Amino acid sequence: MIKLGYARVSTQEQNLDMQLDALRGEGCKQVFTDKVSGIRSSKPNFERLMEYARPGDTIVVWKLDRLGRSTVKLIELMEVFRERQIHLKSLSESIDTSSATGNLFFQFMCVLAEHERNIIRERTKAGLASARARGRTGGRPAGLSERYQRIAPEVKEMYLRNNRSTDMIREIFQIKSQPTLYKILDYAGVEVKGFLKKRK
Repeated sequence: MIKLGYARVSTQEQNLDMQLDALRGEGCKQVFTDKVSGIRSSKPNFERLMEYARPGDTIVVWKLDRLGRSTVKLIELMEVFRERQIHLKSLSESIDTSSATGNLFFQFMCVLAEHERNIIRERTKAGLASARARGRTGGRPAGLSERYQRIAPEVKEMYLRNNRSTDMIREIFQIKSQPTLYKILDYAGVEVKGFLKKRK
């Protein structure tokens, strides 16, 4: 049972020294680092850290946002830690899931994760019901993965706010192409053609 540090900055120009000093001061036996944006799904050295960590180990970060910018992704990651019996310590937020108080926080995050899944299921059902009411049968469009189906309600909600570009939406949700984004929106019940005219 050891402490493993993780530090991340978003660009090659940013400096890791402050985080590294804090993690080494905390007694981390090994520190993994990435220089990559928090919204990207691929963080090579974090993935190496997860492969290296064993039950009972504690992953230490300077701040929770070093693990990612998305609350949903953070909640999902917390569930993975719980399943693998890995503890998490955030120095800035004074969170330590190996303690009684920290464990309570852990459980609260798991409740939030279940709440988020319920909301997504309800939105998906509502979207399909709305589509059926307009004479559409719904279902899975060709080539649309289960992950895209799962995030469709969130993509739809962000798209309808009309305050982010489609490129930004694709980057946030790791959607590979513009046609795939339109398939997801179509699955979620958005009238894509009309929406495209609106965005021109």
